[in-house]
Amino acid sequence: MNILSTVNLCKTYGKDETKVTALNNVSLSISKGEFISVIGPSGSGKSTLLNLIGGLEQPTSGTVTIDGQELHKMKETELSIFRRRNIGFIFQSFNLIQELNVEENIVLPILLDYQKPDTNYINDLMALLGLSARKQHLPSQLSGGQQQRVAIGRALASRPSIILADEPTGNLDSKNSQEVMNLLKLSVNQYNQTVMMITHNHNYATWANRVFQVNDGVVTELGGVNDEKLS
Repeated sequence: MNILSTVNLCKTYGKDETKVTALNNVSLSISKGEFISVIGPSGSGKSTLLNLIGGLEQPTSGTVTIDGQELHKMKETELSIFRRRNIGFIFQSFNLIQELNVEENIVLPILLDYQKPDTNYINDLMALLGLSARKQHLPSQLSGGQQQRVAIGRALASRPSIILADEPTGNLDSKNSQEVMNLLKLSVNQYNQTVMMITHNHNYATWANRVFQVNDGVVTELGGVNDEKLS
């Protein structure tokens, strides 16, 4: 079952002499429970791809379909609700609310959707993330690695169709980076979560089931974790 598909996805900025093609006819399909990594140099179009899939930007042409819903057909209010319920975001900069504690940050997307959190699931999630003893702590009382765990918990809290992770280890040391990667992999294995991750780290890219490379707006699938192209 495809949870995500794009067809001839294009994004351009500017016009005439200033026109820049950020993405050029990208077509891909991702199944539920897959862990996908996306690599490529800075300015290649990786973040643009993630923003279009996440409904944060509109494509110039082409389609993005998540869990059977075409994003470009939605009005802004409808798209905002869909994002909140179906797409979990993990950013390099954590983006936690400093006035809220760990548990409050994790359940925030659910509360914003006027829903009641599943207490048992949230408690299990915090235990999985090693945050049970820190659920009343504020972000300022946490290490960088712990803050990123909270961000992962927030992304998983609503059981989204897909998680989009933009350089989730970019601000972390090697030990915390390994822990974050283990948690992303665990979310795939334990919750059958679908994850698409942008990374500059080719070693972490190979943790995924499939690897895509973006160069000058063109997306190419390199293959699975053992593909020699990644060495």
